[in-house]
Amino acid sequence: MKIVIVSDAWHPQINGVVRVLGITRRELTALGHEVILITPDQFHQMPLPTYPDIKLALFPYYKLSKMLRALKPDALHVMTEGPLGWAARKYCRRNGHKFTSSWLSKFPEYASMRTGLPTAWFYKWLIAFHNQAAQTMVTTQTMVEAARTIGIRRVVRWQRGVELKNFRPIPSEVFADYPKPVMLYVGRIAPEKNLEAFLDLNLPGTKVLVGDGPDLASLSKNYPDAVFTGAKTGDDLIEAYCGADVMVFPSKTDTFGLVNLEAMACGIPVAAYPVTGPKDIIGDAPVGATDENLAIAIKRALPMKSEDCIAHAKTFSWERSVQDFLANLVSFSEKQPHETKDVLTSSARKDQT
Repeated sequence: MKIVIVSDAWHPQINGVVRVLGITRRELTALGHEVILITPDQFHQMPLPTYPDIKLALFPYYKLSKMLRALKPDALHVMTEGPLGWAARKYCRRNGHKFTSSWLSKFPEYASMRTGLPTAWFYKWLIAFHNQAAQTMVTTQTMVEAARTIGIRRVVRWQRGVELKNFRPIPSEVFADYPKPVMLYVGRIAPEKNLEAFLDLNLPGTKVLVGDGPDLASLSKNYPDAVFTGAKTGDDLIEAYCGADVMVFPSKTDTFGLVNLEAMACGIPVAAYPVTGPKDIIGDAPVGATDENLAIAIKRALPMKSEDCIAHAKTFSWERSVQDFLANLVSFSEKQPHETKDVLTSSARKDQT
């Protein structure tokens, strides 16, 4: 099968969407499928306002249309709701093609934080985008329910996995000289990650933050007792996980949090808020703790056993993830579903503001 995937997120960005996209392409190719990515580096680009490290395609519709006409894919999947995603949606709507989409981040919350505009405005935009898709893929049952609640009509699961050959327990002395326990965060250093909630905690030990982002300079200045390492990849990232005592995930706006699975695969328990993503990954397993008081979650997670974390991570496979993805695809040549006007209900609008 020839599968085209359109994504506004791609290298050199380091985030969960890019990682999922890279692994999915690799696994699909190994199964004999032809996978073609359409990403911002193939277009004229502009920096994302307030986040200049992220480059977006500039006026991509004409070039993307030519690419899709030439490629004639068997299936088209749109990963993101950025300029490339909207251009692909527009092309399919104009030409009667079907596509699938992914809801992978709570963009309305991110946009509201950066602009001060009501979250409900961005949710209306998000709903309109995904209701043009034949199916919208989300990561967990909680996200299925959330999508249906706000008005996204055709929703299916696309489970996530973890690369167990890479993320595994190894000896690590990377944080050996720091006061214990070492409380690790891995991810973007950005406003939507709610990092001050972690950094403001008065707890013994050392807070270590791995990642880059627009808030790196200001947070490292304001919190001199915390350790900011910048981004890490490969063995350096694995050593960081394995050198920690607990993984702390303070975000309240992520839909999954792949880093939580990576930490567990390295034998590290997770502490987080009881929100979409962490609560779905942890469930009732003795591999982490969620609490509205993040300090309590950390204290509860610290004594949990590495072997339990590793065993739990093994229940999330990329093989299953890819099978989900393939099962959710639709024929590009089939007639596209008719789009109706999307309006948030009053109760959903109230929930999102």
